[in-house]
Amino acid sequence: MKTVFVLFDSLNRKALSCYGGKDIATPNFQRLAGRSVVFDNHYVGSLPCMPARRDLHTGRLNFLHRGWGPLEPFDHSFAALLHKHNVYSHLISDHFHYWGDGGATYHNRYDTYDFIRGQEGDPWKAMVDPPWKRFKEMYHPVQYSEQRRNKLSRNMINREHIKEYPDFPSVRCFDSGLDFLNTNQSADQWLLHLETFDPHEPFHAPKEFRQAFSTNYKGPTLDWPPYARVTETFDECEELRANYAAIIALCDHELGRLLDHFDAHDLWKDTALIVTTDHGFLLGEHDWWAKNIMPCYDEVAHIPLFIHHPKHVAQAGTRRQLLTQTMDIMPTLMDIYGAPLPPEVSAHSLLPALADAQLSNREACIYGVFGSAVNVTDGRYTSFIYPPDVHGGNLNQYTLMPMHMKEFFSIDELQQAQLVPSMPFSRAAPVMKIPATPKSPFYNHQGPGTLKDTVSAVFDLQTDPLQKTPLTDPLIQARMHQLAIEQMKIQHAPAEYFERLALAA
Repeated sequence: MKTVFVLFDSLNRKALSCYGGKDIATPNFQRLAGRSVVFDNHYVGSLPCMPARRDLHTGRLNFLHRGWGPLEPFDHSFAALLHKHNVYSHLISDHFHYWGDGGATYHNRYDTYDFIRGQEGDPWKAMVDPPWKRFKEMYHPVQYSEQRRNKLSRNMINREHIKEYPDFPSVRCFDSGLDFLNTNQSADQWLLHLETFDPHEPFHAPKEFRQAFSTNYKGPTLDWPPYARVTETFDECEELRANYAAIIALCDHELGRLLDHFDAHDLWKDTALIVTTDHGFLLGEHDWWAKNIMPCYDEVAHIPLFIHHPKHVAQAGTRRQLLTQTMDIMPTLMDIYGAPLPPEVSAHSLLPALADAQLSNREACIYGVFGSAVNVTDGRYTSFIYPPDVHGGNLNQYTLMPMHMKEFFSIDELQQAQLVPSMPFSRAAPVMKIPATPKSPFYNHQGPGTLKDTVSAVFDLQTDPLQKTPLTDPLIQARMHQLAIEQMKIQHAPAEYFERLALAA
C-alpha cells in the first residue's frame, strides 16, 4: 500500500467551491472532490499549528494538557509506529515551526525528511544590515519591524529571495513531492507526508495568481493581517482578502500538479490520498482577523477533509456527515497499513466510513486552544464554554518536554514544577505539572493573557450557520455542557480543568 497525505495550513473550508465557496475558482479541489470521499463535518482538535500536529501524530487531543510543544517521550507518533510496521515515511514541509524549539521532535519520527526554507518568519537568509528605508516604503506599517529576531523583519528579508513562481516555498514543496513520487512510486509500503505552510499568513503569492483579484488599494504591500479586531479601511480589508484569494489559487494550482501526476501514472489504483488542513482563518468575519485569541468560530474550527482509497473508488464523489476530527487521521493512516493502535489512542479510523455512509463514530467532539474555552459540537449546535475567570488559575501544563513555540520554559515557571504520577496516556511515566501563570512567556503570547470576547455561547448551525445569534435555551446549554464533560473525560482532562470551567466532572 502507498499513501500521499497532503496537509495545508489555514485553509478555509468555505474558500473551496466543493464546500460552497463562490469567490475563488478552485477547480482542482473540485476535481479532488470528484475522486474522493468528502467529509462535511470535519473539525479541528487542538489549536494552533503544533498542537494540531500532536493530535495528528498521536490520535488524541493535546489542548487539555498542554499548549504548543514537541512530541513527548511517551507519545506514539504514527510515523514512528509505521516504521516498526515496515512502512517507509517521508516528510516534506516548509512549515518552519518544525525546526523551532516547540516542534523539534516531530520530523525525526519519519525515516527521511526534506525541509523547504523561506516561509513567514523562518530565520533563513542572513542580512546583517538590511535596507530599512526601502523596506519601510515597500511594506504596510502593520507588517514592518526593524527588530532583528522579529518575524516581520525576517519575512521582509526572506522575500528578497522569493520573487518568481519557482522561488515560492509551497511550489518547491510540491516539486519535492513530485520528485519523491518519480523516484519511489513503483515501490510499495510508503507514506509521503507533503505539507505546505500556505495559505497561512502572510498571503504572499506569485504575481500571476494575484492578477485575478483586483482591489482599489493603492498603498504598500499589505498581505499580513494582524491577530486583532478589524480596524482597517474598506480598501485595506479588500486587499487582505484578495491576497488570501491569490494564495488559495496558488494552493489549488499546486494540488492540480499532484492530481495530474496521479492521473498520468494511474496512482489512483494503488495509492491512498488524504488532503486536509490544521485549521481555518478569520478574514473579517465576526469583526476579527486570524485565530486563537477570539472565540473558535466555525471559520476556524470547521475544516475540509478529502480521502481517496483504492478499495473504495466506487464511493468517489460521495459525502459523509459523521463528526470527525484532526486526531482521526492517525488511526486512519495506521488502518491503511493494518498496523495496530496503541491503547491510549482515543480517535477513530475513517476507513469504515468510506464503506458505510451511515456510520457514526462519536456523539460530539471538543476542540480548542490551551487555556481558552473548551468548545463542543454535536454537528447541529456549537458551544463555547469559557472559564468564569480566564485568569483564575486551575491551569497546568503536563509535560516532560518543557518547550514553548521558540523558547524553553522560563526558570520562573520551572521553579513551580512538580513531578506527579503518570497520566493515563504517559505509559507509566511521571510527568511535570507546571502552572500556567503570567510568569510564563506563553501566557501573553498564546495563553490566557491574549484572550478576547471570552463569553460562553451556544449557536444553532442549522438556523444560524454564521454563528451570529447565540441561543438562550437553558436545556440546550445544559446538554452541550454535558457533552463537553463526557468528551473531556474520554480525553482524560485533568480534574482542575473541570473546576476551571465550573463544570461538574
